[in-house]
Amino acid sequence: MDHSRGNAPQTPATQFLRRHGVAFSTHLYDYVEHGGTEVSARELNIDEHAVVKTLVMEDEEGRPLIVLMHGSRKVSARDLAQQLNAKKISPCKPEVAQRHTGYLVGGTSPFGTRKVLPVCMERSILDLPLIYINGGRRGFLVGIHPHDILRMLQPKLVDVAKG
Repeated sequence: MDHSRGNAPQTPATQFLRRHGVAFSTHLYDYVEHGGTEVSARELNIDEHAVVKTLVMEDEEGRPLIVLMHGSRKVSARDLAQQLNAKKISPCKPEVAQRHTGYLVGGTSPFGTRKVLPVCMERSILDLPLIYINGGRRGFLVGIHPHDILRMLQPKLVDVAKG
């Protein structure tokens, strides 16, 4: 446990970040069921656009992938399928997502997942100086530089934001 940060939890995600030598800040907030990034942004007083959602989706064959998207935007599944040359992309059911990642829905991090999954990241996330992304537990975000995600996860950059 990292006591210099108060009581931030140790999770597979924070262990992964430390292993990769990534500097990150820890941010705890009161988790609200189905509150989404709107709640975390409000609780932490940060712009929802800088809060990045970790979405577990699958193609028509049931192959899982992670999509990283601005909290303030939605994913166009049709555009994503086109950019990945897939017939169809849709969200995984919560219990399936949990099996793939090892994380509870609402606490899903792209770091330290149970299985290594392909990652797609909305290209404009790289324009932000700092992002806040789930640290592997409900009510827990980590602040990191988006270019660290490029280095660690080698995501495919996509343009699929809508709304």
